[in-house]
Amino acid sequence: MKRIGIDVGGTNSDAVLVEDDRVVLAVKSPTTQDVMGGVLTSLRKLIDQSGPRIHAVDAVMIGTTHFVNAVVQRRDLVRVAAIRIGLPASASLPPMVDWPADLRQMVNPMIFMVAGGHEFDGRPFMPLDEAALREAANRILDAGIGAIGISSIFSPLSAEHELHAARIVGEICPLASITLSHQLGRIGLLERENVTLLNACLSDLGRHVIGAFREALGAVGIHAPFYLTQNDGTVMLAEVAAQFPVYSFSSGPTNSMRGAAFLTHLDDAMVVDVGGTTSDIGCLVHGFPREANNVVEIGGVRTLFRMPDLLSIGLGGGTMVLDRPLVVGPRSVGFRLPEQALVFGGKVLTLTDIGVAAGLIDIGDRALVSHLPAPQVKAVLQRVREMLEESIDRMKTQASDATLIAVGGGAFLIPEELAGCGRVLRVENASVANAVGAAIAQVSGESDQVFTGLTREQAMEQARALAEKRAVAAGADNATLKLVDIEDLPLAYLPGNSMRVRARVIGNIANPVPAPAATSLNLLPENRPLS
Repeated sequence: MKRIGIDVGGTNSDAVLVEDDRVVLAVKSPTTQDVMGGVLTSLRKLIDQSGPRIHAVDAVMIGTTHFVNAVVQRRDLVRVAAIRIGLPASASLPPMVDWPADLRQMVNPMIFMVAGGHEFDGRPFMPLDEAALREAANRILDAGIGAIGISSIFSPLSAEHELHAARIVGEICPLASITLSHQLGRIGLLERENVTLLNACLSDLGRHVIGAFREALGAVGIHAPFYLTQNDGTVMLAEVAAQFPVYSFSSGPTNSMRGAAFLTHLDDAMVVDVGGTTSDIGCLVHGFPREANNVVEIGGVRTLFRMPDLLSIGLGGGTMVLDRPLVVGPRSVGFRLPEQALVFGGKVLTLTDIGVAAGLIDIGDRALVSHLPAPQVKAVLQRVREMLEESIDRMKTQASDATLIAVGGGAFLIPEELAGCGRVLRVENASVANAVGAAIAQVSGESDQVFTGLTREQAMEQARALAEKRAVAAGADNATLKLVDIEDLPLAYLPGNSMRVRARVIGNIANPVPAPAATSLNLLPENRPLS
């Protein structure tokens, strides 16, 4: 199989051509302010260097920072309507109560709270207030709001009220984009509701980005199906991924970790991905990034959904260095590195300049940094070492030395020896590991819910079947699916042998590509295992 992998970073847009298990070609281009310019430049470089055969690729995998940047930079977000199903139990803290004031003001939410919701064991504690839902939908329609987020108490364990509410609202607002919280988050109403509303306010941007990528590929003559990378190291059909833009948060570092596993053939190791602006540190477990089990803040908003366990520090090739006193980062020149770094004739001292002066990398004009005092260069590199060692120690889960894989365009900054690391590995194409990880990604499906009245084996089999159905809807080949993770948790004090089961499967992309679901509601079947 022949694939193109593209990863858009803050400094560079990388692209690779992968054929079967071999990286055939890799290119880099500076990321442009409009993002698409850098992607087009990288694609054209691939075409120029590979010739006509690139047009016969089977798939294109794209990792993008569009969506998380929109939240962090407070741009391209649409007004949302928030519907919470949970009265009378959840009235004390309304939706978006903990959002930063500037972000809340930008999305200007219209908030509705209606009766309904379920207990932890799946029993409804209040009937769903259908009349209140219809009234809310009519007000949303009158206000011209096209993005709606619906959350219900314990909906990951029973989505009955969310699905029914979506049908009612969808009949009155047929053109609206509706996000349901059980499709994204986990138990914990406020955090799950937060990620639901973040997803909703990115809905327009999701459609725009997918259209722009399709135009960019068409402009260079590539008409293969394309996918967006997700933050668990897998991919999803672009049309489906547009409905869930939050799943692309942190997909860049995740791609780098998957690429590191592919390039080194190691399934368990630590990875440091040094880009132009930040260094992302994480752990590979069975070839995939270790998943975060705690609350993750995105743009100041607390969320609890599928995210990799990463530590990001302000350390990269474009990181600015100040002297007297010595300060390394966190500010960076980012994609303006070729204009502002000393070695390119600029006036800003960066870690790339320090690396060139120390002989760690040959780029730009070394004569332009020959005036840097050796003690200053040594002091900066020592500070870099301290930052890395401290961060690696924070991410380790064992006392013994770990194997560290150094990837990213700024990997030259990683010393050959680090405290807490038995060895530091460097491999060919490590500078484009992010694009490699995108190119070799598979498709995943996940389920997490409570089953009642079933044996342990029956509950686990149903959870697996549901995860497989979701993977196929996201673009996986059913014949290649395999179970990679399953766990069950018996629930004490509940009748009927209740247990919560979480399952995750992965598989190769389907060929031919399946037609995407018409709406996000079609991706997930109704939760029926609860008695």
